[in-house]
Amino acid sequence: MSDRPVPPVATLKPHSYTRHGVTIEDPYHWLRDPKYPTVDDPEILAHLEAENDYFRTIMRPLEPLVDTLFAEMKGRIKEDDASVPVEDGGFLYQWRFETGGQYRKWYRRPTGGGPEELLLDEPALAEGKGFFRLSGFSVSPDGTLLAYSADDNGSERFTLRIKDLGTGELLPVEIPETIGQPVWSADGRVLLYSVVNQSWRPYQIRAHVLGRPVTSDRVLYEEADEGFRVGVGKSQSREVIFLITGDHVTSEVRFVPAADVFAVQRLIAPRLTGREYHPDHGGGALYLRVNDTHKNFRVVRATLDRPEPEHWVELIAGGDARYIRGLTAFQRFLVLEERHAGLDQIVLRHADGIEQAVAFPEAAYQAGLGNNPAIDPVRIRLEYSSMATPATTYEYAVADRTLTVLKVQEIPSGYDPADYVTERLMAPARDGVLVPISLVYRKGWAKGRGKPLHLYGYGAYGLGMSPSFSSARVSLLDRGFAYAIAHIRGGDELGYGWYEAGKLDRRTNTFNDFIDAARFLVEQGYAAPGGISASGGSAGGQLMGVIVNDAPALWRAVVAHVPFVDALNTMQDATLPLTPPEWPEWGNPITDKAAFDFIRSYSPYDQVAAKPYPPLMITAGLNDPRVTYWEPAKWAAKLRALKTDGNVLVSKTNMGAGHGGKSGRFDRLTEVAEEYAFVIDAFDKRT
Repeated sequence: MSDRPVPPVATLKPHSYTRHGVTIEDPYHWLRDPKYPTVDDPEILAHLEAENDYFRTIMRPLEPLVDTLFAEMKGRIKEDDASVPVEDGGFLYQWRFETGGQYRKWYRRPTGGGPEELLLDEPALAEGKGFFRLSGFSVSPDGTLLAYSADDNGSERFTLRIKDLGTGELLPVEIPETIGQPVWSADGRVLLYSVVNQSWRPYQIRAHVLGRPVTSDRVLYEEADEGFRVGVGKSQSREVIFLITGDHVTSEVRFVPAADVFAVQRLIAPRLTGREYHPDHGGGALYLRVNDTHKNFRVVRATLDRPEPEHWVELIAGGDARYIRGLTAFQRFLVLEERHAGLDQIVLRHADGIEQAVAFPEAAYQAGLGNNPAIDPVRIRLEYSSMATPATTYEYAVADRTLTVLKVQEIPSGYDPADYVTERLMAPARDGVLVPISLVYRKGWAKGRGKPLHLYGYGAYGLGMSPSFSSARVSLLDRGFAYAIAHIRGGDELGYGWYEAGKLDRRTNTFNDFIDAARFLVEQGYAAPGGISASGGSAGGQLMGVIVNDAPALWRAVVAHVPFVDALNTMQDATLPLTPPEWPEWGNPITDKAAFDFIRSYSPYDQVAAKPYPPLMITAGLNDPRVTYWEPAKWAAKLRALKTDGNVLVSKTNMGAGHGGKSGRFDRLTEVAEEYAFVIDAFDKRT
């Protein structure tokens, strides 16, 4: 320990504020650049770079292990991978990687035969850039134009461009500050897109008419409520364009004909706090899943000329056993994406009311609807995986109810699913609720042997963590680890109520569930005391911050990616990108003293104390608009100042990236390899 380099020490600068009669001292407040999203303060940048230097120094002895892990992970990736072609508008579309390529190339060829054409060359667009991410990708209805958007710094402010697919030239259209998928009018003469404001809130839907200057683009909808975000989408029928606004619990949708985007907009239902509805159009009717009578959603039908709630006709009632998560309206049937008892289901509902559920081959898995542009298909594309089964693309024949494998994720270095075992456990939380745990390990691993176990969790926004496959994870499994996912409250694994039970004033259920799941795994012999490492990102990073405060001795090591740990301060700053839209999730501590007190009671940064902490790895992105860079920076600084142990703490900020870290497929693997090396080293299992 005496040989370990001295970590950076952040300067203490007095700063305080008072709210609801409580004074909060925040001596690391200065790490937030007041010019954000511009970050150019020399002192701040110097501190972040000092932390990065320390990270590199601490990780240097692990570089051989990082290199080995990276080689293993890369060896499991098919370098010249390609998607299954998708038919749309007389063409077969496909993306492909070239050997060694970090980014995709996008192609198409005529369905009836003919030469292939390169539509978009991501490697060329990314050349010379430290970060590149393609977002929007939308071909015009007549197949002559491609609208696409890209981000080259991780800020998630995408620049929209239009390419003439006949000449290969870009049109003189360059629209910055966009987000989401652009949508074409039926005649391909108008492009609809969403724009973000200075606070990174999508607040306007605009229409660009080809041939006219961007400065003349018309605002079709502007959302004034700072808590609402807008988006635009096209129905499966391609006849209707939806103008969508909402927050985490409330939605409001208007629509226009795709053939006349400047027509008078028709409102489906006005916003009503707590009511969510999600429409689609197909087979001449409007279909919606809506939570007005049951939190798990019901399905109703309406018509375009009478879309209001008083004209809704119920097709599927809401119920406790059936959580309806998605709806796609094809010409002759609906496809519903559901969860029953926490397990993904794909259900087809025909016009006569008969339903058919797709049968999958395993007891625990992740399944969802794939890319299906057809309006009236006889087969539908599905995506599937499990913790032991690589990602699989199926084609489901509607008439004879059979699944045909189109593609299985190839593992070039070799992988046999039969070598791995999955389990589904139910862990009792302290209030008696049973929390599902998905577990995978290599055959030969057995309980009671003190083997290492890695536990992952998220638990927020109703985003359930399904038991899906990860080729990188095999590097842990083959080193004797078990890997588990705790399906804690705050996600939606067991229905919308599971989400509600982990938000607002019940947020601490999420943290307690994770800790109780870990203790259950120890009690049942799946891990030895102190034999569990843990990781999570974003809201899952907040989870990591709480569990090291509440139960530090439980963890061998903890990795927190882009962690939302300065929750009390962030939820009081309405100038930040996500604060107003987040109040329905966390509460508004500005106006509500109870919310202020409750958030303060668990906010990881506010609850750091003078006590031992486990080894910690913390990551951040300088351009992250979701969890701002200073949250992990402040947290790391405070932990360094107060923790009483000699365990390592490293903090790394990606200086040219955002919320998702590095963008290239192999660059991302380097960061995973670093995380796994850190965890393996904590168990002293370096191999």
